[in-house]
Amino acid sequence: MEARERLKEAQRIVVKIGTSSLVYPNGKTNLRRIQTLARVISDLMNKGKEIVLVSSGAIGLGVDKLNIAEKPSTVAGRQAVAAVGQVNLMQTYGRAFEDYGYAVGQVLLTKYSAREESKQNSINTFNALLGMNIIPIVNENDTVAVDEIKFGDNDNLSYIVSELIGADLLIILTDIDGYYSKNPHENPDAVLYHNISDLSEQIEAAAGGAGSKLGTGGMLTKVHASRLAAENGTNAVIANGSDPEIIYDILDGVEIGTLFIANTKLTDCQTEGSLLK
Repeated sequence: MEARERLKEAQRIVVKIGTSSLVYPNGKTNLRRIQTLARVISDLMNKGKEIVLVSSGAIGLGVDKLNIAEKPSTVAGRQAVAAVGQVNLMQTYGRAFEDYGYAVGQVLLTKYSAREESKQNSINTFNALLGMNIIPIVNENDTVAVDEIKFGDNDNLSYIVSELIGADLLIILTDIDGYYSKNPHENPDAVLYHNISDLSEQIEAAAGGAGSKLGTGGMLTKVHASRLAAENGTNAVIANGSDPEIIYDILDGVEIGTLFIANTKLTDCQTEGSLLK
């Protein structure tokens, strides 16, 4: 069976959406997009899918709520803004999903949550929420996380969650169409990779670095997370989240975004193993 066709069979799915997909360029919350995302996920739940949403945006929505120009430069400042923004984020999701008859559950994680001695608690929580048809909304616990216990960004967190719950598919929604040979914003001749089963150093180097001013991750972290997922048996797709209905296309097997095909041998950039170790 073709790799894209197999996505139709995905039952347990992690969807990660970044800050840039949740706020407008002016920093204000994109309520329409959040509402559309809630409708799509609710519809898939109606169909019998199990969905976990990994959502950035605590700092971005905190910046909006507090009406400040950009995220603070200090750790304490970012943690304070995240504390405000996380409440706003969950309230916004709660109202959106309530329109479609679903409750949401907040799951805030640090690296401790995924370590061997404590990960079973996290697994049990996810399974209980999904068993009750509650949509888990996951974020890093920015208000308490320090370097030693941080995932670093929600792209890596989304991979961790996909491994914890034994997901069939990881979907990372971002602000470009997928993974290109070069930065498409700077190179009009950049080529979009639709399916990746073998990574080279050249492809890895093209991922670049930092993300948006409101978020933390860039394409490099998305490729890294997708590569880890593929190595550990989970298909991963990086796609444009400007219209969350793209999730339907992905699950219909449409060749859209970039698919990292599960259980493939990845050359020149082998990982050192699972992040859960």
